[in-house]
Amino acid sequence: MNQPKVKYSLSNWDLVTVNPNYKTWNWKDLFCFWGVNIQSVIGFSLIASLYIIYSLNTFVVFFGTILGSFLVYIFCNLIGKPSQKFGLPFGVLLRSSLGINGAKFFGLLRSLVGIFLFGIQTYFLSKLVVYLIRILIFSIDNTLLDQEIFLTFLLGLNIIDWISILLVIIFQTMLFSIGIQYNKKIINYSAIIVYAGMIIFFLTVFLSDVKTTTQAFSNILNFENFLNQNNILPLITVAGTIFAYFSIVIVSFGDFTRYVNNEGDLTKGNLGLILNLIIFSFFSIAIVVGSDVFLNQKFQDLDRIFTNPTDIIGKFDNLQITIVVLFFIIIASASTNLVANYIPSQYSLINFLPNKLNLKSASYIISFLGLIVGIFWLTILSQIGILSFLDTFSCFFGPLFGVIIADYYLIKNQTLSNKDLYSIENQSAYYYSKGWHIKGTYSIILGFIFSASTIWNTNLMFLQSYAWIIGAFISWLSYYLLAKK
Repeated sequence: MNQPKVKYSLSNWDLVTVNPNYKTWNWKDLFCFWGVNIQSVIGFSLIASLYIIYSLNTFVVFFGTILGSFLVYIFCNLIGKPSQKFGLPFGVLLRSSLGINGAKFFGLLRSLVGIFLFGIQTYFLSKLVVYLIRILIFSIDNTLLDQEIFLTFLLGLNIIDWISILLVIIFQTMLFSIGIQYNKKIINYSAIIVYAGMIIFFLTVFLSDVKTTTQAFSNILNFENFLNQNNILPLITVAGTIFAYFSIVIVSFGDFTRYVNNEGDLTKGNLGLILNLIIFSFFSIAIVVGSDVFLNQKFQDLDRIFTNPTDIIGKFDNLQITIVVLFFIIIASASTNLVANYIPSQYSLINFLPNKLNLKSASYIISFLGLIVGIFWLTILSQIGILSFLDTFSCFFGPLFGVIIADYYLIKNQTLSNKDLYSIENQSAYYYSKGWHIKGTYSIILGFIFSASTIWNTNLMFLQSYAWIIGAFISWLSYYLLAKK
């Protein structure tokens, strides 16, 4: 079907209200969505580190994790309900509180951050493919990798690196640009496959020495001094860390919930976040602890516990295990890249240029820019502290959430004018002042200042895990006080 040419309209087939027949997501799909969000190398290392490396009480970490995920659950329900009810993506919903132009530019920030993170994740994903290619070449002829062609570098990448990053970017573009219903299948299959891989890895480690690994695992179950006031601060810190990990998903969660069948499935499906964290935590800890026991029996000079799965398989020195685990890590990393970075960037880009972009063209832009980021990540971008700038831009996300929630629940009383959301006429409800809602913009900037101060003010850095919540609260309160009648 061809998209209608509407000269003065913000309509776009990828942004309009979802047809009820296309609302096919249920609670099981959301369970897999949350599974994919946690199933990453970073998620694995984060969970394992909290439980093992920092010598915290196990149950302090457990309840801190539950508390952090419960906060994410509450906020995702709040931001997800209007999109589920009206079938609207994040960018269009933002028009209600910031105006049609304000939503374009502030929404674009989500896309820019997503594209950068997509490119960075693509670089690391390509390195996993590099390992597989090198294993293949080595198995054919172990002298081939010493040839000059493999030792020549351009922009810090050799020929295997270039082939890998191009393969990864092409593969992701082909899969991710088809549409949300196909993406749902990717998410579901990925979540199931990765859990199957973790079970296999767990059994491999556990069965290597059942008695020793069981004893090692039971040793970290520390009930001692759990009910102690000194545990309050660590618990809050763990909760903040878990919340910060998922915070990037919250503000654009409506890009997914617009396809959820009903509010009941939304509420029940979001509980999958907590359940996934419990399941994933169990396997992560068991694998790390069991691997540590196995490796200490094999190597006498280990001076640290490995929490990165790629480091663990590197120490196992088993070709078959390495290939299998790398395969599962690639699937997990790619699917996380899809839900956390690619899809939100697609809709935010389309919202910026609704009359010129569609799902395919937005995908090509994301892939091209992501490729540039991936190519220059090692040699330039990682050296200039780009992550600090990304964190700063991300400080807009909490304030955006706060303004949307205050506007929808407190000012608009959960009602929206669908027609006016796509109109650029100055009489429309969301035109405000030449397409900008000054009160909303002011509230966003105020919240951003408070949120970003936790990054750039050394005296406030201890609050950095809660930067998102601080910004959200300040903008929520400011907007409500300014916009209420």
